[in-house]
Parts: sequence; C-alpha cells; structure tokens
Amino acid sequence: MIITELRKQFPILGRTVKDKPLVYFDNAATSQKPQCVIDALSHYYSYYNANIHRGIHTLAEEATLAFEGTRIAVQEFLGAASTDEIIFTRGTTEAINLVAYTWARENIGTGDEVIVSEMEHHSNIVPWQIICEEKKAVLKVIPVNDKGELNMGVFREMLSNKTKMVAIVHVSNSLGTVNPVEEIIIAAHKVGAKVLVDGAQSTVHLDINVQEMDCDFFAFSGHKVYGPTGVGALYGKKELLESMPVFQGGGEMIKEVTFEKTTYNDLPYKYEAGTPNIADTIVLKAALDFVKGIGKDKIRAHEEELLTYATEQLKAIPGLTIIGEAKNKVSLVSFVVEGVHPQDIGVLLDNMGIAVRTGHHCTQPLMKRFGIPGTVRASFALYNQKEEIDALIIALNKTIKMLA
Repeated sequence: MIITELRKQFPILGRTVKDKPLVYFDNAATSQKPQCVIDALSHYYSYYNANIHRGIHTLAEEATLAFEGTRIAVQEFLGAASTDEIIFTRGTTEAINLVAYTWARENIGTGDEVIVSEMEHHSNIVPWQIICEEKKAVLKVIPVNDKGELNMGVFREMLSNKTKMVAIVHVSNSLGTVNPVEEIIIAAHKVGAKVLVDGAQSTVHLDINVQEMDCDFFAFSGHKVYGPTGVGALYGKKELLESMPVFQGGGEMIKEVTFEKTTYNDLPYKYEAGTPNIADTIVLKAALDFVKGIGKDKIRAHEEELLTYATEQLKAIPGLTIIGEAKNKVSLVSFVVEGVHPQDIGVLLDNMGIAVRTGHHCTQPLMKRFGIPGTVRASFALYNQKEEIDALIIALNKTIKMLA
C-alpha cells in the first residue's frame, strides 16, 4: 500500500491550516472522505435524487435499488445472515437507543441488571441509565485496570440470572483498548443475558463477523469508516428484531393504517419510519467498497506500525504519560503532560496545523477513574504517515516549552 498515492484520493489532506500543511489526527472522531465517496454523493443528487420504496417512476426505482444495495453491502461487511437484520439509523447512538427503548423496555424489570463498562462512551451509558431508572433495574459497571483493560474476573462475578443485558464497547474511543467481546458474549449467554456491542471504533479497524461473534446486537457509524455523517446501522438477530416493539411511528414502518388499528411492516422496514437519510445511506456503500478494496489487513498493518512508532516517540517526551497501554489496542494514543491542560496543548497544536482531539471524549467516568480532566488524543488512519507523527512530536516539544 503506497500511502503517498493513497493520500491523493483524499482532497482535504491537500489543504493548509494556519499556513501549515494539515496533519489530521482526529480520525477516532470522524475519518476524512475519499474522492469516490464525495463523487457518489454528488452523483446521487445530480442524477437520481428521489424518495424511495413507494415511487414507481424511474428515479425512485434507481434510488431504491441503490439504497437497498447499501443494505446488502452492510450485511456483507458485518457478516450478517440476512438483510432483514440490518436496520439503518443515524449512527451508533441512535442504534443503541433503539435497542434500549424497544428490547429493554419489554424485557427488563424491577431488580434486573444491566452491565456496562467503565470505558463506555456516554451513548452506551445514558440510555441504560434511563431504562434502569424507569424500570427500577440496577446498572453495574465493569472496572478498568491501570493499563486500560477490563477486569474480566469482576465481570464474571457480576453475572447472574438477574443480568438481562451486557452493553459493551468493542474498542475504546479514549484508550484504543480492544475488548474480548467474544469471551464476554459467551459468558453473558450462559446466564441468559443479551449482548449489545458498540462497534463505532472497531468496524473500521477489525474484521467483523457478527455471526461468529454471536452478539445479539451490533452498532456502527458510517462517518468513522470513511463514509458520510448521519448514517449508521444496527445489526440485530432476526428473532429478536421480530419480537421487539416498534421504535418510531410513521410512513414505511406500516403495512396498513386505520383509525381502529395499525399493522406494522416486516423487517427491516419495521424500524425505519419516515424518509430516511437516502443520500448518505447510498454513499455509505462507496465507503465500505473503498475499505474492502484496500483490505482491512493492509490497513491494520499500516496503522499498527504508526501506533508503535508514535508510542515510542511520545514516551521519550519528559513529563508525558500515555493513558491506556492495553496489550491489545488499535491505532490511537491518549496522553497527558504534567502541569499542562490538554486543551491548551490542542489549541497550540492547531496553530501548527495539527488536528488532535482534547477533552474527556464523551467518557467522563473513565477520566474520573484515571483522576484526570481529559487527555490529548491522536488517532491514526490509513492515510497517515510517520512524517506526520514526526511533525506532531516536534510541535509537542515546542508546545510544552511554551506552556512550561
């Protein structure tokens, strides 16, 4: 994989920021888009923009075919058994809320337990808190050790016949830790619990096969997989999705409506009320095809090389501490510098053209566990280079001297 040639497919990488070449290390928040994705969006609006499923004219049929083509692409990308198991959402957050407000409301009662982890994103904490408060259920939390790994012994002790749901992040957006979701799923299923996997950070880096994983639900967002914002998907086992109540009411999710009674549509349309985000859903296929065309194995090898290099260089900076040194992690590194606020570092790095993320990364409980207000996070993608890491290290050293 020749990175210099690959970078030419991403127009934004050619721009400058504050008169400096852009170095984009905020990929865990959102990835940049290749030209093929940008072109696909323009092509849709230029040639076959129409509402889907109900129109009989040519544009509607073309748009419907492309929209459902993305559903097939997502099914294949996740290794699902059927397109009936793929529900389009606005992203991971909406997908998790869908499960919480449908399956959980039907299946969780007083005294039941939901397990999450200390490293969860707020979107995989707050919906379960709401349900637990509403149902008088108990929210339990798997602790994280100093390396940023789950305490699996404590998790196993938590499990009981009261456990109804384990909602777990596959890859931590703050630490890069890859959690042993297969082990978690096997243990949870032994006590009859269901498992939802937050795949927002894992889908772009790891090979995903939901059938082999045997998760009950899996959620991801398109904008972290080189696709557009505002679209993602929920995978759910077909028998579960069929048994769950509807999420929203409106067009498309119905078969027949009378004032006396409404009958609901078959999967997957049962959960897709109203006009969806047609354009970005169609364009998501171009992004998934782009990733498949390069190959996750090649992407992963390159990103691991960047992570190793960045980790070595950062550790050499006096006063800098890396937060999250799990044995198994993906290509992001979070750190703090003694006596310097992360936000100050982020502002000064931006002045040098380097985009990093600073703050609590929507994981405030995790920051509290480490006793810090936040971190600086540099996250790498397939188009990043070692030369950019060198630029980061030089800029960091300058920044630290300025703020000391």
